[in-house]
Amino acid sequence: MNLVGSRLLRMALLALAAFGLSLALFLSGLFTTFEFKFYDLMSRNLNPARGPGDIVIVKIDQQSLDALSSENINWPWPRQMYAPLLDYLSQADGVLVDIIFTEPSSYGEEDDLLLAEALKKAGNVFLPIFLTNDNRQMGAEELAFMKSSAIPHVLSTRLIYQSALTNIENIRTAALGAGNVVMKPDADGTYRRVPLSFRFRNETIPNFVLASLLKDKKITVQEGKLSAANKPLPLLGDSLLLRFYSDPEPFTIISAADIFKSSIDSEAGRTPVIARDFFKGKRVFIGLTAAGLYDLKPTPITAVSTGVMVHATAMDNLLHRHFIRQLPSLASVILMFLLSGAICLFVLTHHKFSTNLAFFAAAAAFVLGLSGLLFKNGIYLQVIPSATALVVAMIASVAFSYATEGKERRFVRRAFAQYMDETLVDYLLQNPDLIKPGGQRRRVSVFFADIAGFTTIAERLPAEATAKILHTALNTFSEVIIRNHGVIDKYIGDCIMAFWGAPIASEDDELNACRAAVECQEALVEINRGLIADGLTEIAIRIGINSGDAIVGNLGSDRLFDFTAIGDTVNLASRLESANKYFKTRIMVSEDTFSRTGDAFISRELGLIEVKGKSQPIRIYELLVAVDRSELEVKAFAEAYGVAYRTFTGGNWQESADLFASFLESYPDDGPAAYYLKWCGDLQANPPLTNDWNVIKMTEK
Repeated sequence: MNLVGSRLLRMALLALAAFGLSLALFLSGLFTTFEFKFYDLMSRNLNPARGPGDIVIVKIDQQSLDALSSENINWPWPRQMYAPLLDYLSQADGVLVDIIFTEPSSYGEEDDLLLAEALKKAGNVFLPIFLTNDNRQMGAEELAFMKSSAIPHVLSTRLIYQSALTNIENIRTAALGAGNVVMKPDADGTYRRVPLSFRFRNETIPNFVLASLLKDKKITVQEGKLSAANKPLPLLGDSLLLRFYSDPEPFTIISAADIFKSSIDSEAGRTPVIARDFFKGKRVFIGLTAAGLYDLKPTPITAVSTGVMVHATAMDNLLHRHFIRQLPSLASVILMFLLSGAICLFVLTHHKFSTNLAFFAAAAAFVLGLSGLLFKNGIYLQVIPSATALVVAMIASVAFSYATEGKERRFVRRAFAQYMDETLVDYLLQNPDLIKPGGQRRRVSVFFADIAGFTTIAERLPAEATAKILHTALNTFSEVIIRNHGVIDKYIGDCIMAFWGAPIASEDDELNACRAAVECQEALVEINRGLIADGLTEIAIRIGINSGDAIVGNLGSDRLFDFTAIGDTVNLASRLESANKYFKTRIMVSEDTFSRTGDAFISRELGLIEVKGKSQPIRIYELLVAVDRSELEVKAFAEAYGVAYRTFTGGNWQESADLFASFLESYPDDGPAAYYLKWCGDLQANPPLTNDWNVIKMTEK
C-alpha cells in the first residue's frame, strides 16, 4: 500500500473508531442530563416570550386567601365559594379546575350541592382525576365514571395505573368532563413533556387538557391517531414534548380575588375590575399558587413553577400546534458519523492547532446554529450526541499531531495554553528566549479580581459548595481574560491575577484589561443565576487595574516554571482591588490605565488616593457597568455624580454636600457619594490647613 493509501486508511479507521466511541457514549445515556440542560437553554433563549392571549390562569393565591379571610372565610373554602367564580367564567370556551374534591365538604352536603349546581349551570368545567397505584378500593359508581371518561386506545400508553382518586359523585357528575392530572418529570426532575393518555386497568384515560379538547373537537381521532387541525400530533410515544414560552408567566394571570370582586361589582351595577366577557373564547385554568398549597413543578424556564402552568402550556401547544417535534435518533446518529469523519479528515491534513481549533469551532457553531434554527421552527435535534462526536473526534485526531511536536513546543503549549490565548502561545513558540529564566522590564496592565466576602461564604457552606462557587467564578473570569488577550498569572485563593503587555505588547492593552473587567462583572449576572438555580449563594467581585513598568518573565526556579510580573505596578493594582471595599465600588482603575482607554467606558472619577507606604497620590476612576439598568440610566448616574464631585473638588463643600445628599436620595446605596457627603461635613467642621486636603490617605493595604 502506498503512502497516500496508508494515510487514507488511518483516517478512515480513526474516524470509525471516533464514531464508534461517540455512539457508545450516546447509547449509554451518560450525557442525558446535559441534553436536558441544553434543551432548557434553548427553551429560555429561542422561544417567544408570551402566548397569544387566549389562555388565562385564575390563581388562588395569597391575595385571594387574605381577601376571603378578611370576611372570616378561611381555607379550605366552602365549596359554594367557587360558584360565583365559575359563573363569572361561564363565557369561556373551557374552564379546567386543577383542584380535586375527594371527600364530602366539612360544611355539609348542601355545600357540595351548591358547587354541583354551579358546575352544571356553567356547563364548561373540567375536573381532575388523580391516577394512582395504591390499594384504594373503588366503588361501582367510580369505576363507571372512569369508563365514561375513557377514550379509544389510540396511543401507545406506557403509564399503567390500577386505582384513582376522583371527585365525590355529585361533583364529578356535574362537570362537563374529566382527565388525569398526573405528570411524570424527566430523570432530572424537570417537566418537559406531558403524557396525553394513561392506562387505567383496561381503559385509556386522557390527560386533563386532552379531555377538554376532545370534548369540543379541537383534537380529534383520525385514522387511529390524535390530530389537531387535521394534522397528526407529533408525539413521543404517549407524550407531547412541550414548547415553553421563555417568560416564566407567559399567560394572562388573574387573582381569584379580582374575579370575586368583579362578580360583586357586576351584581351591584358597578364597573368590574375585569369584565365578564373578557373570558369569552378563552381557555381558563383555576389552580393553587399560594405558598403551601401547591407542589413545585420545575420547567425548562424556571425551577419555581406550578402544575397549572404546565397544563396551560400543554393547552397552548395543542391549540396552536406550538409544540416541539423531536427528530428520531437516527438523524443524530447520521450527523455524528458525518461530523466524526469531517473532523478527522481535516485535522489529519492540517497541522496548525489554531487552524484545527477554528474548524472545530466552525463545526460546533454549525451544530449549534442548525439546532437553534430547527428549534425555532419547532423541530428538536439532539445536540449532545453531535457535540460528543465532535469532541471525541477532535481528541482522537489531535493526538497524532500532538505526539509529533517537539519537547519544547509541547512544554510551552502545556504551560501556557490554559493561561493565554493561542496567539500569545504561538508568539512564545516563535520566541523561546522569552521563557528562559529571568525577566524583562515591560509596560503592563495588571488586573486583580477577588470574590467579595469569600471567607465568610466558605465558613458557612460545605467544602463541596465552596469549591463549586470558586470553580464556576474563576473558570468564567479566566475565559473572559483569555478572550480579551490577557495572561492569567496566578490564582491566589479566590483571587485571580492577570496582566496585559507581555509577551506581546499592544496599543490596546489598557483597553483590553478594562474590557475584561467589565465583561467579568457582566458575566457575574449569569454566574449568580446558575448559583441560585443550584441552591447556592450569590457572589460579588472587586477588580483593580493599574498600568506601568514591571519585571516580566520566567521568575520561577529550575524546577518550577513561573511566568509572572513583579514590581510596584503589580502591588498598586492589588491595592486598588482592595480599595474597592473602602468606596463600595466594583472596578477601580488608576489614571495610568484610564488615560489610555479614551471614552470607551462609562466611568466616574473617585479622587486622589495615597496608598499606605507611598507618598505620591494617584488619581483613580471607577468603570460603571450597565447590568441591572440601561446604558442611558448609567450615563445619567455618572453625570449626576460628576456634578457633585466637581463641586467638591472646587472647594464648595456646602453646595457639594447638598448635591451628594440629593444624589443619595436617588441612589441610596452608592458608596462614593456617601463617603464624600461625610467628608464634606468633616471639612466644614474642621477646615483643612494644607493644600492636600483632597487626598484620601489609605491606612490599610
